[in-house]
Amino acid sequence: MGADTAWVLVSAALVLFMVPGLALFYGGMVGTKNVLNMMNMNLYCLGIVPILWAVAGYGFASGNWSFPLFGDFDAFWLNGVDDVVAKREFVFGMTFAAITPALISGAVAGRMKFSAWAIFVPVWSFLVYSPVVYWIYGGEGWIYKLPAHDFAGGTAIHINAGAAALAVVMVLGPRKGWPRDVDFPHSLPLVLLGAGILWFGWFGFNAGSALAADLTASHAFLTTFLAAAAGLCSWMVAETVKDGKPTALGMASGIVAALVAITPAAGFVGAMSSIVIGAAAGVLCFLAIGLKLRYRYDDSLDVVGIHMFGGIIGGVLIGFFADSGAIQGADFIDGVFFGGGELLINQIVSILAVMAYSFTATYIITWVLNRTVGIRASAEDESVGLDQSLHAETAYNS
Repeated sequence: MGADTAWVLVSAALVLFMVPGLALFYGGMVGTKNVLNMMNMNLYCLGIVPILWAVAGYGFASGNWSFPLFGDFDAFWLNGVDDVVAKREFVFGMTFAAITPALISGAVAGRMKFSAWAIFVPVWSFLVYSPVVYWIYGGEGWIYKLPAHDFAGGTAIHINAGAAALAVVMVLGPRKGWPRDVDFPHSLPLVLLGAGILWFGWFGFNAGSALAADLTASHAFLTTFLAAAAGLCSWMVAETVKDGKPTALGMASGIVAALVAITPAAGFVGAMSSIVIGAAAGVLCFLAIGLKLRYRYDDSLDVVGIHMFGGIIGGVLIGFFADSGAIQGADFIDGVFFGGGELLINQIVSILAVMAYSFTATYIITWVLNRTVGIRASAEDESVGLDQSLHAETAYNS
């Protein structure tokens, strides 16, 4: 019990550390006039979401009643969260809840009002994130009972956030001058530092999702490491073939894309399968980010291309590579390559359902906000930069 509690709490701290890592990753990719705004959007999630999770979000995402869509109200105000297991799982889930809306911020970089973001995050977290978590992890959730596999949040977090990001940018509209006249990444060293912190924290994200210091945690740690390494290499190769040269931004993006893809699969696939999943994510996400130009949606920092498509890749490939024989004593449905066929269908159903719900609900939330408080920064504020116009500060003095 003590070792399990220690591991879960350390893992929660690692996931918490991913939020400033994400802020650095995103912050390095925007221009100098929007760095602090981007970081503030991420850090705000560490303030508001844990409070909401304690007051209502956790209860809505959990519960013991026989209902497939959302949890009961028994755990509101932390009611009943009083033993060691409940507290550690609450804390671990709280860090996941905090980072999920932060992922969306990259899609709206440089043009969304911070005041609108301050409203959007808690509303989205309660009405979209918490119900989806219940569907997938709640004992009576309909995806849990299918069953479909999602070890650490590929569907609940990455596909959910990616589909939401697509909905928000469709309401928000493109940046001024996009796609030709926009700021390039101002600091690739910050991007690489952020990617390194994300990779480090992701071991808590995935291995911690075993909720015990056991063989499954060790296996998830291994598959996470191998997949990320494969994603770095495959993105680098794909970029070299297409553009002639590998880039630091590309290698960092390959790491994150592969980490996203292995997240739902980390505890369900063998070590060698994780290399295939990571490599597939590196190539396919590299191709997916080009879709925004073809279909004219301004996803500033490729949240849709990396998180939504990366989550889809990992979630679907579980249906092929899930292997209960890879972990001694494991008991779950095998994929197509290991004698099962039902799981692949269940994976696709769960992915499509989460995408549809997240996109539709987020579009409605964003549309209402736009018609009431407004979500788009003014043209003047956008030109000056959101650091100065919305926060009265700048990242650099020179």
